[in-house]
Amino acid sequence: MIKMELAKIIIAETSEEQIIVLKEAEGARSFPIIIGIYEAAALDRKIKNIKTPRPLTHDLIEKIIDGFNGRLLRVIITDIKNHTFYAKLVFKFNEKDLEIDSRPSDAIVLAIQLNAPIYVQEKVLDEVTGNTPGIV
Repeated sequence: MIKMELAKIIIAETSEEQIIVLKEAEGARSFPIIIGIYEAAALDRKIKNIKTPRPLTHDLIEKIIDGFNGRLLRVIITDIKNHTFYAKLVFKFNEKDLEIDSRPSDAIVLAIQLNAPIYVQEKVLDEVTGNTPGIV
């Protein structure tokens, strides 16, 4: 697994599709993921530390995790199929690890919100950046 960082959020007010860019934490490779306007807005609010008067969806999920004394250990982008990314949330609840399937956009919002690391499987990073293992 390769550790990634959120490098960029591109919000286009005239489109429903927004773009985030993940970059290797200790490398130069990066790739975009198309996300929805609500997830992009949630990321933007978190980064800018904008508070809302009532909890929004990701805030509610954070409160539920806290209420069950859980912790988000990491987010993993596990696969890409037909131009669609797949991700997992890895939690710790009552000394047990729990993996939950997630859209990458929601997983990344929660990772940023809960200060959890973001990883991508090497095969996914190789595919989206055009690197093929074993070829020089």
